Amino acid sequence: MWSEKVLGGNTKVLVVGLDCAGPELVFDKLKNRLPNLALMVENGIYGRLESCHPPITIPAWAVMFTGKNPGRLGLYGFRHRKKNSYTDFYIATSNFVKEPTIWDLASKYGKKSCVVSVPPSYPPKPLNGCLISCFITPESAKEYTYPSNLKHEIKQLVGKYVFDVEFRTEERKKLLEKLYSMTEKRFKILKYLITRKPWDLFIFVEIGVDRVHHAFWKFFDEKHHKYVAGNEFENVIPEYYRFIDEQIGKLAKLAGEDTVIMVVSDHGVKRMKGAFCINEWLVEEGLLKLKHKPTSIVDLEKASIDWSETKVWGWGGYYARIFLNVKGREIQGKIPPENYESFRDEIVDKLKNITDFEGRKMETKIFKPEKIYPVLNGDPPDLMVYFDDLYWRSAGTLGHQTVYLSENDKGPDDAVHSMDGIFILYDKLGRFKKKKIDGLKIVDVASTILKLMGLSVPKDFEGKSIMD
Repeated sequence: MWSEKVLGGNTKVLVVGLDCAGPELVFDKLKNRLPNLALMVENGIYGRLESCHPPITIPAWAVMFTGKNPGRLGLYGFRHRKKNSYTDFYIATSNFVKEPTIWDLASKYGKKSCVVSVPPSYPPKPLNGCLISCFITPESAKEYTYPSNLKHEIKQLVGKYVFDVEFRTEERKKLLEKLYSMTEKRFKILKYLITRKPWDLFIFVEIGVDRVHHAFWKFFDEKHHKYVAGNEFENVIPEYYRFIDEQIGKLAKLAGEDTVIMVVSDHGVKRMKGAFCINEWLVEEGLLKLKHKPTSIVDLEKASIDWSETKVWGWGGYYARIFLNVKGREIQGKIPPENYESFRDEIVDKLKNITDFEGRKMETKIFKPEKIYPVLNGDPPDLMVYFDDLYWRSAGTLGHQTVYLSENDKGPDDAVHSMDGIFILYDKLGRFKKKKIDGLKIVDVASTILKLMGLSVPKDFEGKSIMD
């Protein structure tokens, strides 16, 4: 069934990246509204795609296209603690991805690639082909393409290019207009590139799928605690998926009959039950000491914290990052290094016993980074915490007077991430036997793409090609 002879070794590959697309939607609930994706599912190979830890846009896309885990990459989220600082952090950009991507490897073999909006790809790096950077690109960026003059073609085609939309807003009608405008521009550019530029590998990521989830999930999911039947935004997510499906169908036609199409997502989606205020809880436990209690909601960086008496603090996000204040490591370290492991275990036990606001014990998952990553590069936390299997966000802000929030502390956001994304592999010429496949992992994608193109898979890749 799988061999390079079947494809000839020079197969062109179109990779459709749908950030946050969930298997429950694409393979089930919305399938009848998505004729193009449904065709690919019914006539191709498909299955759930297990994400990395943590299942977040950054690092997940980098993991997918380097075949390396987050520990190897040194990427544990969108932002990272700077060295051993209490408050300084840096944003993960393409400069922090030291491992070669599949388009880097393709370039070495003389293959041309078109790469659009794949996080993290700002600032743009040279490749054999063309690249447009992703959602982390600042508005002020003067260079966001490779080659540099490609941005002039983009401007002529769509005017000002839109990298992302502000989705944490109550002005949802305006957001919806901006969301469609962004996506329409992106696909107009994709259709231009796929027909005007030479390529062997064409990869793009549509961030709009993620944004429509976070902004409109409570209007769509009947199990969400804020769902109201018959609300005006109830069909926003299905309609946006239908629009995306239509655009994918048009792009697939332009890609050519002999092109293999892969549709993937970096993680899935599910409803948010609430946000757990990790630092409020640490204050209650006597592990984080305040000089003064906040009179309003403040970020950790702006709170009056007595670091000399603080043992533990945390970060917010889709998962919690826990940091221990260790003597000799942090400038005002409190925990003796010889007590580090036993104290960390104490914190794990405390976290395991956290209940929700109704007193129900959460299905919280806690990871020691060195236990899940063979190598730890960059600036990892001491513990990684998925509250109630990611159903509860972590809120890092202080001043709430409670540890439970019914909503996100950083603005409207009613969806969280789940571990499973989607994988579809489709060939118009029917060279693959259609099949549902189990056990797919996000690190398998890079190896699979290289095999499809007839290229060697590096020995240090962690995933396995499904063609093996």
